[in-house]
Amino acid sequence: MNYEIQSLPKRGDVVLVGLSGGIDSTLTAVMLKEAGCKVIGVTMSLWDSRFPKIDSKKEYCFDANESMSIDDCRAFCKKYDIEYHVVDLHEEYRKNVLEYFKAEYRAGRTPNPCIRCNSTMKFGTMLSSVEKLGVDYDYFCTGHYAKIVKPTEGLFGTENRPYMVASASDASKDQSYFLYRIPGSVLEKVRFPLAEISKKEVFEFAKKNNLFSEKYTESQDFIDPQYFDILFADKPFAEGDIVDLDGKILGRHKGIEHYTIGQRKGLGVALSYPVYVHSIDAERNRVVLAPIEALRSSSFIIDDSVWAGGVEPQSAFEARVKIRLAGGLHNAKVEETKSSQPDNAKSWRITFDEPQTAVTPGQSAVIYDGDVIVGGGVIAKVEN
Repeated sequence: MNYEIQSLPKRGDVVLVGLSGGIDSTLTAVMLKEAGCKVIGVTMSLWDSRFPKIDSKKEYCFDANESMSIDDCRAFCKKYDIEYHVVDLHEEYRKNVLEYFKAEYRAGRTPNPCIRCNSTMKFGTMLSSVEKLGVDYDYFCTGHYAKIVKPTEGLFGTENRPYMVASASDASKDQSYFLYRIPGSVLEKVRFPLAEISKKEVFEFAKKNNLFSEKYTESQDFIDPQYFDILFADKPFAEGDIVDLDGKILGRHKGIEHYTIGQRKGLGVALSYPVYVHSIDAERNRVVLAPIEALRSSSFIIDDSVWAGGVEPQSAFEARVKIRLAGGLHNAKVEETKSSQPDNAKSWRITFDEPQTAVTPGQSAVIYDGDVIVGGGVIAKVEN
């Protein structure tokens, strides 16, 4: 796909920057400040005080120590004369991310909370909350590694040229996968200043500005694993059988919430050959194990799909598809199929040119034309 990379904010523009306390968002704010923009910082407060505090050396998005990160952000903004706001969204986060996370695991699927958080919270509720405070801005920027582009021709044969997300120049840091559900109407005011900067250049820039220190960390993970049992404490884990593909009982599991497709460690089963979690049968409360060969799939179905600019393809097409952040882009055919959703929304079948391993229900399949995201959806059913 041919496209135009959208220009970054210029001198005099008012730019809202999402600050996490990490090095990427911090440097984004400094770069915009140096470019002559009026920068306004904002941080989401997500921690629910009803959770017991657990000390952890690593920072997480849902973290009992978030006040320390907020204090760092506040001190940073004071140093650089940046207006700063903290919006308390812990209740919205509980409903939109934590409850979703629990429900998906209990249904035998593996959720992606970062994708959910970006679409509903960071690029949704947080922005509306800031606007309610009377904060007006020209652009919203974050430290994500991705690009905002517009195609030079209409999408899928239409005249529609929506704002779209494309991969970052540094493929090793690309985060476009996490951003596929953000509507084009929101992307119009979104920019990613780190889009064409390598991680090496980021650290050099940080060093030059005396910002490189232990407190400016890498991007955060979702939740400290120590909180996992606490998060699911509202309902006891139900033990059940671990079986092979023929239904032979191999052992007992401690609750399907603890397992995901492709998992090899922590299974508590000793066999003469290596086995992995092949599937999770929530209805019968079983975890199914199999050799790695049995985890290869040629096709799968996605539901809950979104398309750039709301423009759906009218016929089957060839694309590149990513089924997990750490995985590569794989050539595939995308075509509409019979809906499996109760609201009769469309479902789509994705068929790989070459079978892939551990396609996981609940994860997202993101569809690219070249390096531009045209759509995606949640993996609902694995075939073959």
